[in-house]
Amino acid sequence: MAQQTTTPTIQLKGVSKFFGNIIALKDVSFKAHKGQVTALLGDNGAGKSTLIKVLSGVHIPDEGDILIDGIPTTFKTPRDAAVLGIGTVYQDLALQPLMSVTRNFFLGREISKGVFLDMNRMNEITRTEMAKLGIDVADPTQPIGTMSGGQRQTLAIARAIYFGAKVLILDEPTSALGQKQQLEVLRTVNQVREMNEIAIIFITHNDMHARLIGDRYTFLNRGRVLADGDRDEIDMDNLRALMAGGAELAELESEFQNTST
Repeated sequence: MAQQTTTPTIQLKGVSKFFGNIIALKDVSFKAHKGQVTALLGDNGAGKSTLIKVLSGVHIPDEGDILIDGIPTTFKTPRDAAVLGIGTVYQDLALQPLMSVTRNFFLGREISKGVFLDMNRMNEITRTEMAKLGIDVADPTQPIGTMSGGQRQTLAIARAIYFGAKVLILDEPTSALGQKQQLEVLRTVNQVREMNEIAIIFITHNDMHARLIGDRYTFLNRGRVLADGDRDEIDMDNLRALMAGGAELAELESEFQNTST
């Protein structure tokens, strides 16, 4: 793990987001540093998806501030976030299975040579960038559908890095993969961390993956931060209990105690 820098690469302060009467996020503070993996945890409906959409410019917060390298900023669109270095890899990856590895890598950002696509250059860049993350692409013209799920995740990560991401948001990157492919993705994330240039936000509901890869942890429950801190500040047994539903049990116990008094 890299030495933590004083200023987070990205930070939320007191962010709230409402959809009518529904509280999606309430007074959420969150931060991620370069060279570290921040694991964002919580069950379905905890607010993880809303939080990453705020971070990536899909939703504008109703309250609170977003800071990039300590400077307050506003994302009105995902394009605004991308320009400032926010790269998001969603579960569906937005890849075209019948198109080649290279065409998927450069989808929407193709390199031209005159009126034609410069396929030779794009093929070489694809090979090079994938090799940096441990994937040998012998034939970048093959359909990406022939690659494993873990390799496709790696391509999406490599693409985000190549096009300037300094904050890499990974939305449940291991959820739809087999065990071997999950390990491929975790190794890729570790390689990106070791570059010491990028802040990684790893969204998951898998406590084992969080404990393996996380340098810091933020746990959401019903749109609120229930636990937040660096690895040495978090009780890992308590984290496992939270992931197993401990937050709901504690809340229920409190309701029973209030009712009985």
